[in-house]
Amino acid sequence: MAAEYAKDVLVTADWVEDNLEQFQSDDPEYRLVEVDVDTEAYDDEHAPGAIGFNWETQLQDQTQRDILEKDDFADLLGSHGISDDSTVVLYGDNSNWFAAYTYWQFKYYGHEDVKLLDGGRDYWVENDYPTTDEVPSYPEVDYNPRGPFDGIRAYRDDVEVAINRGIPLVDVRSPEEFSGDVLAPPGLQETAQRGGHIPGAENISWAATVNDDGTFKSKDELRELYESQGITNDQEVVAYCRIGERSSIAWFALSELLGYDDVTNYDGSWTEWGNLVDAPIETGE
Repeated sequence: MAAEYAKDVLVTADWVEDNLEQFQSDDPEYRLVEVDVDTEAYDDEHAPGAIGFNWETQLQDQTQRDILEKDDFADLLGSHGISDDSTVVLYGDNSNWFAAYTYWQFKYYGHEDVKLLDGGRDYWVENDYPTTDEVPSYPEVDYNPRGPFDGIRAYRDDVEVAINRGIPLVDVRSPEEFSGDVLAPPGLQETAQRGGHIPGAENISWAATVNDDGTFKSKDELRELYESQGITNDQEVVAYCRIGERSSIAWFALSELLGYDDVTNYDGSWTEWGNLVDAPIETGE
């Protein structure tokens, strides 16, 4: 495990490989979960024993733009052999964008022992760790969620308060999205009516938090990254992006790796703010 950070929430690929037998057991003590926005890659190959979740169709409410309701979250996890006492290790594509979002959702519903595989899916595959195309099936168990714990989630009203009070906002999107030149990363659906950023936000890209291989930068490097932009642990901090997944990386880095006391993820993000009537928006750098 990686232990230099504020919380013991990262595991190495070597640690996961050493514990694959436990992850493949019917005993729910350990569960490995791959979370992607598109599960075709999972279908081709994944870590042995890993459960595959599609972020868009399984971890989002299919009627409204929201995370799963508490009972639906419990049903999803319990039906895949995950109990509220399980040690759950999450990993996924895009340097853990959607795995970090899922980690945040686990914490929203009070799961105590959840971790990220440092480097995510790409690190696992590119470094020739074992893979399979076999889809595991585990005995169904009861999952008893707690919460929800709204202290880690920001809503549009919280963003308005942050603007008025000068609470730091961290926009983790690309500079082109931040300036309003584009509405979404290349190849992704444009889901906002307007481009730009929330007034007063600092543009600190999610990509700056990870190394070239997708693993997180050191605690000292992360602290320097955020403190150099005035994001310090003596104030509230709100992170946002386009749909809430990239900002989960920033939330994870600030809250879990640096140990900041009051960090929220605005998962409505730009798909909500960029469509609100009369919401204040800034453009340019």
